[in-house]
Amino acid sequence: MSFDPLPAAAALHRIRIERGIVAALPAGIAPGTEDEGAAVQHALARLFEADPPRGFKIGATGRRMQEYLRVDAPIAGFMPANTVHQGHPTLRYGDYIRPGVECEVAVSLRADLPPGPCSLEQALEAVGAFFAGIELVENRYTDALALGAPMLLADQMYHAAAVVGAPGDQDWHELDLTALRGSITLSDGSGDTGITSDLLGHPLKGLAMLAASPLAAAFGGLRAGQVIMLGSVTPPIWLTGPTTVKVQFPPLPTVTLRLT
Repeated sequence: MSFDPLPAAAALHRIRIERGIVAALPAGIAPGTEDEGAAVQHALARLFEADPPRGFKIGATGRRMQEYLRVDAPIAGFMPANTVHQGHPTLRYGDYIRPGVECEVAVSLRADLPPGPCSLEQALEAVGAFFAGIELVENRYTDALALGAPMLLADQMYHAAAVVGAPGDQDWHELDLTALRGSITLSDGSGDTGITSDLLGHPLKGLAMLAASPLAAAFGGLRAGQVIMLGSVTPPIWLTGPTTVKVQFPPLPTVTLRLT
């Protein structure tokens, strides 16, 4: 019998609307494979009227993130337009469930990437701009490790919101994309640092993997104008209250997020 993604998508949609915590779904509707998880996520996007989405986040592209989440491959999630913010937004801390922040780099696409095999060179050719970013994530799971990768994929892999910066004055083609050092700092002085070589050796390998994934196939490929968050160079910093978050990847412009 073929897998029907709609019951799982409806359950996740209801949980999200009710601001609930995601636990294991009944065995009869839960996705058990990457293809099924991608199908549920696409159905969820349609329920949120976010197909096509503003873009995608790619999680667990970094070694430290994979170790933290105990997964061995990236997992991506769609980003609705109302979750993607520019530059220096202010958001309400209370609107999010157990929020955390991540230190990311991101791109916007100047050309479509159709679903199917994609080389690093093809990914590079499709990129229009490269910038720093912040992802706001939610720990909306009872036990993420027990849920498994197909369920995390179905539920957008922790995504809540994203902040993307400006491209900067220097042509991104002139940058060594594998050697950008990033830092994330909170208003209490805490933070972390990392380097883009930790993202699969090259941050755009994640874009190539996304283009070739069942998720991209479910959405009909990646489209010009979409924003792709390429992953965090640090593990998430889980928040305990309102704060201001700053992410820097010199020479890229700084991005900030104020949570009130």
